[in-house]
Amino acid sequence: MIKLSVVIPVFNEGKNLVKLVKEIRKEKELLNLSNFELIIIDDDSTDNSKIILNKIEQKNKFFRYYIRRNKKRDLTKSCLLGFDKAIYSNILVMDGDLQHPPRFIKKLLNFFILGDYDVVVGTRNLKKKDLGLSYIRYFSSLILIIIINFLLGTKTKDPMSGFFLFKKKIYKKNKKKLYGVGYKILADLIYSSSDKLKIADKDIFFDKRKSGKSKMNISVLLQLIIFVMTKFFKRF
Repeated sequence: MIKLSVVIPVFNEGKNLVKLVKEIRKEKELLNLSNFELIIIDDDSTDNSKIILNKIEQKNKFFRYYIRRNKKRDLTKSCLLGFDKAIYSNILVMDGDLQHPPRFIKKLLNFFILGDYDVVVGTRNLKKKDLGLSYIRYFSSLILIIIINFLLGTKTKDPMSGFFLFKKKIYKKNKKKLYGVGYKILADLIYSSSDKLKIADKDIFFDKRKSGKSKMNISVLLQLIIFVMTKFFKRF
């Protein structure tokens, strides 16, 4: 039986949380997962997320949440906290804004198991502009992917994806090598690993954001560029 921890970093996603957990619970039941947990790491939201998370936890035994209280919010650090809290050997990461549809968990999980992969990435087809992304996010993702693949080597066609499944041992082995900050934990994990990972891409359809707003901004883009250059120069 597969053992799975789902880790979701969130910030001000109060309007999406109830539906998100409901859909994930439905997938858990369809897959008949007994060794399963859902962990949400809240980056000290300023909306009503904490109240909602508390109510959800009271109703769902498989659910836990943690508040990351820090003046500087950071998606990667939220993910790392979730990885440390996860009790199972396989971890699925996804966003909390419902752009990563829980219905694709089964697809990623089956592919992961059958291929005995180290990492399976839920990839976006960036040839199609209608991905639920703003023009800024679309073009910044496209440019950053080109830069990452050129400077660091191609390991997946979408290193900017936030929807992926991996073996926890990769994190444990390479924890001290991680860049550890920023907004794209997948690239950090796969480009920090000293082992040759067995990575596979699986195309999925991303939904449009229903509520809230994107966290992408100039500061985030600069942090990503610094990450790529840091990893590039460390090779020498």
